[in-house]
Amino acid sequence: MLYGILGAYFGFMSIVTFIMFCVDKNRAIRHQWRIKESTLIGFSFLGGAIGGIMGMALVHHKNRKPKFIICVPLALICNVLVAVAILFLVKS
Repeated sequence: MLYGILGAYFGFMSIVTFIMFCVDKNRAIRHQWRIKESTLIGFSFLGGAIGGIMGMALVHHKNRKPKFIICVPLALICNVLVAVAILFLVKS
């Protein structure tokens, strides 16, 4: 049950984060209002790191910015550690 909840949460957050990266890329191309970098990174740390990495790789958005090159993979590590900690603590 807990695996499903965690999977659904991280899956949902990754989809939302990926969509945010795609929307921001589209707005950048059109010179429109943008999503804040802190929001994109924040959503990556809140469970959407896989979506952030996919956004960087698939739509080539923010993939040259050092802040994103460092923070989004770091967010993935944090996401994995949090998931493992939750699973470990619940089984104890």
